[in-house]
Amino acid sequence: MSQPKKIFGTDGVRGIANVEPVTAETALKLGRAAAHVFKNLETQSRSRGKHRIVIGKDTRLSGYMIENAISSGILSMGVDVFFVGPLPTPGVAYVTRSLRADAGIVITASHNPYTDNGIKFFRADGYKLDDKIEDEIERLVFSGEVENIRPSAEHIGRAVRIDDALGRYIEYAKSSFPKGLTLEGLKIVLDCGHGAAYKSTPCVLRELGAEVLVFNNHPDGKNINRDCGSMHPEAMCQKVVELGAHVGIAHDGDADRVLLCDEKGNLIDGDDVMAIAALEMLAENSLAGKTLVSTVMSNAGLEAAIKSAGGTMLRTAVGDKNVIDEMLRGGFNFGGEQSGHLIFRDYASTGDGLVAALQILRIMKAKGAPLSKLAKCWTRFPQLVTNVKVREKKPFAELAGVEKLVADAEKELSAQGGRLLLRYSGTEPKARLLVEGRDAAALKTWSEKICGAIQKQIGT
Repeated sequence: MSQPKKIFGTDGVRGIANVEPVTAETALKLGRAAAHVFKNLETQSRSRGKHRIVIGKDTRLSGYMIENAISSGILSMGVDVFFVGPLPTPGVAYVTRSLRADAGIVITASHNPYTDNGIKFFRADGYKLDDKIEDEIERLVFSGEVENIRPSAEHIGRAVRIDDALGRYIEYAKSSFPKGLTLEGLKIVLDCGHGAAYKSTPCVLRELGAEVLVFNNHPDGKNINRDCGSMHPEAMCQKVVELGAHVGIAHDGDADRVLLCDEKGNLIDGDDVMAIAALEMLAENSLAGKTLVSTVMSNAGLEAAIKSAGGTMLRTAVGDKNVIDEMLRGGFNFGGEQSGHLIFRDYASTGDGLVAALQILRIMKAKGAPLSKLAKCWTRFPQLVTNVKVREKKPFAELAGVEKLVADAEKELSAQGGRLLLRYSGTEPKARLLVEGRDAAALKTWSEKICGAIQKQIGT
């Protein structure tokens, strides 16, 4: 059995910068361990020379510290480092493939505030690491097995800065948009969140012919995600209305997410994007297996819309890694999360906010329709989420009457295409109940019954 995880979480290593495990000391150990693991995955490097690892980052102040520490660890193991500087997470994944590197690393805490940071790893093919490789890296960090491996003289790795990494990613992103189409005539409000997309997304949209009104594209190391970007899309929505734009686009700090806004100022989230794109792909017969992959958090109305169009929607646990794993298992080419992680596998190996935005812009231009009209392709079911503070996380099966209430509720809700999700929070002492269906009054009734039963027995 693999040891319990001590460093890696659901999406790489993450925490407060300069506090374990996101310290220079641990980053150096991670670099050494990762270099050893990737060298031994394939004895021959993909470039036929020394093994090489790409390192990119977002715009956080602490990125400099972690970048230097982890690269030192990698170089000390005889592996070359390619620095690509600030670049969206999907850009690092793409450049890893483009440069025929053996792995990629991106230093980011995604949508978190600048005080946090993290480290994500990619395989040579641009996909995130599986648990076995993470476990092995983690084991080496704690066991110290690689401490005595010390290449010397000419065997030490060399660090190189790749000056055209941004250009490579820009051309790759543009290639996901049809060559015979342009964005001419579109006025776009763009909120970069002072993050990694502050150069790439404006450049791509302008080169494709759009008029781009850019905001929050001046990172200073501390303003990433602060009251802007996809974590605070209300500012983007307001600008769209004020400036008479056709669409708004907002990224998070590492630009693997995107939220949009229609010309009327209405927010378009990941479920909307999945509905618009998946239904179009079904009509084009380009949705692999006629299947969309999403998570348990996506609205039941999305599933109903996909089914009515002759498709299927598979649900996974929360997390884009879970979505991607399911897509790889089933050979599916589109999936995502309500939060704005969208994975178009025909173009990308991970969530890519820019590529996702371009797919919606493509549909807008091809159909000659405003985004508000496209978003009417599905009906969002009423949803009610209730949290109950608990003193202990006792199995729901051991709570009198709760299982019976849940079963009865599921029977009624599923008959109308709705659903129920009851779980304990992984980070807080709370039970969370999500109910969805066509009848808002029924949702309230069932929520009160189930949460009341939980509250009565283990509530605080």
